[in-house]
Amino acid sequence: METAAETSRSAPASPWVDISVPLRDGMVHWPDNPEVRITRSQDLDKGDDANVSDLSFGAHSGTHVDAPVHFVKGAEGVDALSFDRLMGVARVLEIRDARAIQVEELKAHAIQPGERLLFKTANSARRWPSRPFQPDFVYLSLAGARYLAELGVRTVGIDYLSIGSPDEGVPTHRALLDADICIIEGLDLSQVREGTYELVCLPLRIAGGDGAPARAILRAR
Repeated sequence: METAAETSRSAPASPWVDISVPLRDGMVHWPDNPEVRITRSQDLDKGDDANVSDLSFGAHSGTHVDAPVHFVKGAEGVDALSFDRLMGVARVLEIRDARAIQVEELKAHAIQPGERLLFKTANSARRWPSRPFQPDFVYLSLAGARYLAELGVRTVGIDYLSIGSPDEGVPTHRALLDADICIIEGLDLSQVREGTYELVCLPLRIAGGDGAPARAILRAR
């Protein structure tokens, strides 16, 4: 009879799911941030020896990680973030509120200190990466951010370009970053369900960067 350990070794690992959005020319961006421009400076079809792309976009384009220095003067940059904030066990929480992530709903999930939390909201169903900017996106309320800070969570992620609303984005970010909570924004959670996963999210290593685009993947546990 096969032992539990042998069964674990023989069972195939769950497939990785890409939860980052492709960076593409002209894609949606935060209104006052640089536009995303990806063009060919050299092109095989035009007789060049190779394809070479010219990239121009803000540090907070597509799926990206916010560094503390994004809102906190003199704080650490994205290159100084510890790997354990962006790799390890994470929970995807499905948010029912169609306007904002509120404290009452967060309490229902029995959140523990040190958790990595990814919020799947109504934003995912809207296929936001292929649409113009939507000012009515679902966001984390300021009270919700303060609640998570009090709990001492490690990381939060959301399925739109900002964790905070257009009106309260600065204090929401500050409530999280001042509590040493890592922020991942611009996730595509449309293909994952609520549950526990392994997370790998690696931002570009930009020296002192206020943020950086990232590749993020999940695997069910």
